[in-house]
Amino acid sequence: MTEAAPKGLALIHMGLGNRKTAAMFAFGLAAGLPFTLLLGTLNAWLAEAKINLATIGLLSWIGLIAAFKFLWSPVVDRLRLPLLERFGRRKSWLLLCQAVLVATFLTLSVSDPATAIGWFALVAVIGAFAAATQDTVIDAWRIDVADERATLGILSSIYQLGYRIATLIGGALALVLADAITWPLVYAVMGALMAALLIATLFAPDTPRPVIERVVGGAVGPSTCDKRTGLLIVGLCWGWAIVTIGAFMVRVLNVAPGETPPSVGDFTRLTGPWIIVVTVVVPALVAAWLNRQAQLAEWLGWNRDGAAAPTPGVIEHGYRALILPLSELVGRLGFGAIIVLGLILSYRLCDSIWGPFAYPFYLEELQYTNAEVAFASKIFGVGMTILGVSLGGISFAMLGRMPTLLIGAIVAAASNLLYADLASGSPVIDAVAGATGLLNLGVDARMMRLMIAISGENIAGGLAGAAFVAYLSSIASKEHSAVQYALLSSLTLLVGSLGRAGLGEAVERMGYAPVFRFTAALGLVAIVFVLLEWVRWRRELKKG
Repeated sequence: MTEAAPKGLALIHMGLGNRKTAAMFAFGLAAGLPFTLLLGTLNAWLAEAKINLATIGLLSWIGLIAAFKFLWSPVVDRLRLPLLERFGRRKSWLLLCQAVLVATFLTLSVSDPATAIGWFALVAVIGAFAAATQDTVIDAWRIDVADERATLGILSSIYQLGYRIATLIGGALALVLADAITWPLVYAVMGALMAALLIATLFAPDTPRPVIERVVGGAVGPSTCDKRTGLLIVGLCWGWAIVTIGAFMVRVLNVAPGETPPSVGDFTRLTGPWIIVVTVVVPALVAAWLNRQAQLAEWLGWNRDGAAAPTPGVIEHGYRALILPLSELVGRLGFGAIIVLGLILSYRLCDSIWGPFAYPFYLEELQYTNAEVAFASKIFGVGMTILGVSLGGISFAMLGRMPTLLIGAIVAAASNLLYADLASGSPVIDAVAGATGLLNLGVDARMMRLMIAISGENIAGGLAGAAFVAYLSSIASKEHSAVQYALLSSLTLLVGSLGRAGLGEAVERMGYAPVFRFTAALGLVAIVFVLLEWVRWRRELKKG
């Protein structure tokens, strides 16, 4: 064990000098900045504009765009962009997405959420769409370029490092600037920074398109009729989910003065589970059914127009783009797909679900200033997150994938109890700080409480995040890297995003402390799924 840690650190040190890892760091910055500004810092602006918690929670549903990014990931994976294709397969899309993000931040800088919340939300949605698309491209790029020197583990850790530093810029710097200038000017500055990252993208390496994309072949897999049926079912399910969520957001954001808005909590409780069923369970069952149909055709020698079919048409392209990657994943994992999907849906739930309420909690509930929150949550907090990411990389090298994944699940759940204590007046935090002498360091006791809670949550989040990104990367196949990783990472956001709006109502009704205890309890679900996945993984190793 003592030899593994130096070896892991040496690999990370060696990787830092690689051009690929330098680009990965820049891409981490480019991915973290819009996420922080659109789903984190934006809520501080909204809280200052006196937007209520239920509306803030509802606006956090723009994060659901990332939960559906796999729907257009095949387009990103295959479509050649006019004029931009000459920059490279992945870079062409990165340049487009980053240009849209620059425009988004600049447009927000001339908007006022207090007087035009609908327009403000629309611009944020466009930016979230570009950010989700950029994430798809970056994830595929990481899987594509990984090699013996720049391994997936190293690239994942460096990506997390860049991502977390971006949260420092989009969080702490933005909050400090907001005390000195206006929020619109803050977003104008961030738009200029995003433009600088766009220029950095021009110098990144890229990967060639695989040979399989340049070969025009016949149909593959089950019959055209089966494919048409599968595409119709999956398309209707995804379409219903998107329309249902979008229509509800429009209803809430356009409530007439004096009219009672629809209950977000009721929507989450009654409709949310069905959204998960139609976007996760049904497509997985359709993929398994199509795999079974293809196997039956092969076993029974039926002519189901597979290899003998002519040049692929619309149905065949749709199948290859949306269903085949999912079918390959389900076929490869078998019944283990149930465990994998359960793990992915629940792993980051306990910390992601309350994210939009962090700034209202610090600024409105606890009455900290922007500067205090900037230091504790972003400057000090990002340092703790980087420590967590480093611990994740070392743990990965010393203990392996599954032990690190389990540790991440445990500490992520436990960290929510720190916030529950903070919301209850910090009796436990004060006792621990007094016993360890932390209150004698000269730091204001009130700030020390916040820093202790944030350090625990951020170390846990950094460790869990690094382990989880590496785990997802190991599940996706190189052949379908963009679509599969987009699908898997999208599921991570699905349950948490759906629950956020209802959580806002719960906080207004019960207070923060009970809600934090509830989110900590949710972490137990992830721990169980990690243990089940560990058992499945060990069985797969024995078979191999």
